[in-house]
Amino acid sequence: MACTANDVAAALRAAAETVAEHRVELTDLDRPIGDADHGENMHRGFTALTAGLEGAVPETPGAVLKLAATTLISKVGGAAGPLYGTAFLRAATAVGQAGELDAAAVVAALRAGLAGVVARGKAEVGDATMVDALKPAVDAAERAEGDGVAAVLSAAADAAEEGANSTKPLVARKGRASYLGERSIGHLDPGAWSTALLLRAFAEVAR
Repeated sequence: MACTANDVAAALRAAAETVAEHRVELTDLDRPIGDADHGENMHRGFTALTAGLEGAVPETPGAVLKLAATTLISKVGGAAGPLYGTAFLRAATAVGQAGELDAAAVVAALRAGLAGVVARGKAEVGDATMVDALKPAVDAAERAEGDGVAAVLSAAADAAEEGANSTKPLVARKGRASYLGERSIGHLDPGAWSTALLLRAFAEVAR
């Protein structure tokens, strides 16, 4: 099964619902180590994105991803807006003008998104950031590429959840949480968790 622009839009709407459901949780995760605004910021951005998709959906998957990028960059505050915006923008560039995305294209989009986040945030695995969820997700997606789009996203979501949970015992080395030093240990990184939530929403739609 290949993904059309409407499929990508449906996945983003599902992600918006997931963000709304977990808004308080994401903010609570952010409270001890950040500005206690990650849930609200993500909710604001994805609410705006849903509104942007209410009219005519852009013609290609890449155009839908670009709309997501520009909306999140303009509407999501904090570090998350530029990071997620860059991820979606790089993904949009990776898939180009294709009318449909097969598994290889979805993997390429995820890989490009990760590269964008790393370039923007200068983080690596072990820094207790969204990279700890996104890097294993991309690795798992690459291994599942031969099994189709749904399998790619399901594998990515599973790995992202495991990766997000791996941030708990880590000392944060990037972002606001890094100011706490060893006091950041024991806290799940909110950006890593929102990454896992988004990928799970995408996987559920693809399934």
